[in-house]
Amino acid sequence: MNGAYSLDHKGRGFTPQNYKPDGIVKDVLFPVVSEQTLKALIKEFKNTGVAYRRKVYTVMRASYGNHYRRMVPELLNTLEFCSNNDVHRPVIHALEIIKRYSITSMHYFPISEYIPIDGIVRPMMKETVIEKDDNEVERINRINYEIVALQALRDKLRCKEIWVKGANRYRNPDEDLPADFEQRREENYKALKHPLDGEKFISSLKESMHEALSMFNNGLPKNSKVKLSERAGGWITLSPLDPQPEPQNLFRVKAEVSRLWPMTNLLDVLKEADLRLSFTDHFKTMTSREQLDRSIIQKRLILALYGLGTNTGLKRVSAGNHGENYKDLLYIRRKFINKDNLRNAISSVVNAILNCRIEDIWGDGTTTCASDSKKFGAWDQNLMTEWHIRYRGRGVMIYWHVEKKSTCIYSQLKTCSSSEVSAMIEGLLRHCTDMEIQKNYVDSHGQSEVAFAFCHLLGLKLMPRLKAIYKQKLYRPDTGMGDAYPNLKAILTRPINWDLIRQQYDQMVKYATALRLGTAETEAILKRFTRNNVKHPTYLAFLELGKVVKTIFLCEYLNSEILRREIHEGLNTVENWNSANSFIFYGKGGEISTNRIEDQETSVLALHLLQNCLVYINTLMIQQVLSQKKWYNIMEKEDFRALTPLIYSHINPYGKFDLNMEERLALDILAS
Repeated sequence: MNGAYSLDHKGRGFTPQNYKPDGIVKDVLFPVVSEQTLKALIKEFKNTGVAYRRKVYTVMRASYGNHYRRMVPELLNTLEFCSNNDVHRPVIHALEIIKRYSITSMHYFPISEYIPIDGIVRPMMKETVIEKDDNEVERINRINYEIVALQALRDKLRCKEIWVKGANRYRNPDEDLPADFEQRREENYKALKHPLDGEKFISSLKESMHEALSMFNNGLPKNSKVKLSERAGGWITLSPLDPQPEPQNLFRVKAEVSRLWPMTNLLDVLKEADLRLSFTDHFKTMTSREQLDRSIIQKRLILALYGLGTNTGLKRVSAGNHGENYKDLLYIRRKFINKDNLRNAISSVVNAILNCRIEDIWGDGTTTCASDSKKFGAWDQNLMTEWHIRYRGRGVMIYWHVEKKSTCIYSQLKTCSSSEVSAMIEGLLRHCTDMEIQKNYVDSHGQSEVAFAFCHLLGLKLMPRLKAIYKQKLYRPDTGMGDAYPNLKAILTRPINWDLIRQQYDQMVKYATALRLGTAETEAILKRFTRNNVKHPTYLAFLELGKVVKTIFLCEYLNSEILRREIHEGLNTVENWNSANSFIFYGKGGEISTNRIEDQETSVLALHLLQNCLVYINTLMIQQVLSQKKWYNIMEKEDFRALTPLIYSHINPYGKFDLNMEERLALDILAS
């Protein structure tokens, strides 16, 4: 610092007297800048600093230039990329240039060649792509340009601004929409229960916004759990929920279940469920005909499904005392067990659970479910497994939809980076059970403004538990309403752009109809509406509609502690389901040990089926206990509230794999 005087962030200075370049950090720097502040600065530099970005790019360039680059020409010559928008033609032009010069060894592209830069090279990458040669002439580095061009292609493919001829997931986005929408317009609008007239649609939303904002505004002075302040441009402070009374007698009911059915083998649970429901009848052979007797097939199916659902594997299960060998189980696995058969079996078990419940014990039939994902470890030499940035480690995600009383109605295998929003909507639309879903609870990762919009158009109520509640904002229904809601001024922002919703109303209904009819995968449609495609007019309209629906929800959420508790309880149910996964899927350390995506899906669905069978049998056991007056009469309100059929203290998943089809669990036949 050579005699200069400088200030730190608190105004304290480094003078020539305290400038000690050879001193110890903790003695010289920590009195001025805390250790925590220095660590934060280092972390910020690593994530945003130019040097860090250059290091990452250097590693990426080395991998691409030495290995992956050899495959690019073959891929580009095989795939034909197209676009319905001339704005994205520069990316396709860049790919054509890369193909044309792939057989050369030139370091730079020729000066005479027109190389598109705008729309390809991001500003921060221009210095890396555009270099100066020995004559100080600006030239375009071929390898660096190829990397940024392929990155631009990736972004455009994700939002389908560029598509691949002959592909399925990355096909022409126009093919995702129902071709006969115009001819069946009235039928499609009626199915979604929305008016043909966009003005009626907007009028209804405006009225709902006014009512919700007025309710929250009027109730805020008496709401001791919610405080609004001007801090940071508007800040919401929400007090935690008060703990509910502990159930006093539920542990006695669980103890009675354990006394009546001590250490029940999980394999016997699966067998008993099939003997009552015959879900193995849904497993049909993929060959032209069945040669084995159905009773033999049933027994081998139960063993194979158990081996897959617990992740112990067919070899270990075949070592049990049941008379079946590994080759027999492997044959059943290959010829009978596939994704469609498993989903059909799961649906039959779910429907049986819903139908067998006694209303006095479990309450009225529910129309709500909660959805969340759980990470499973998995082999990584496949296109599904990814490194999870939050949970660490390689693996896949399983997205579950669990109804209020612990029955999972749908499951999906997904990558760690894929959208939870699309998985949430997919499960609500494709669960194929008798349950009618009206409300869905999610955490912050399962919601977005686009998700609010789509759920509203599909007749579903999205109810998230928002982690960053403090920074949420409410939108005004109209202009000139600055003083309409005086208690909410701190978090009120701009009015809604109704013209945008009005202009794109028909197009939004068209996309919602595509989701309802399943003309394309949910994720494929929703990928069009991401920040990578921020200029898409329909995307902007979905955002605006989402702001309307989210504002209405936030007013209800902040105004009602009962609603917040309802959402919290719903999400606790899916967390309980996740915790039981580890108990059942214990084999091989809970890691999905295959690189075939089809086998990964099969393992997950087998786990789903096995866990639902546990819920079914537990439902019958609990109902048998509570059918006795002495047990039913001790149950209080809080006991019924906390009652769940997903218990397993009386279950033994380990030990020998013995199976006797003649032995039955001692369940009251009337309870079935």
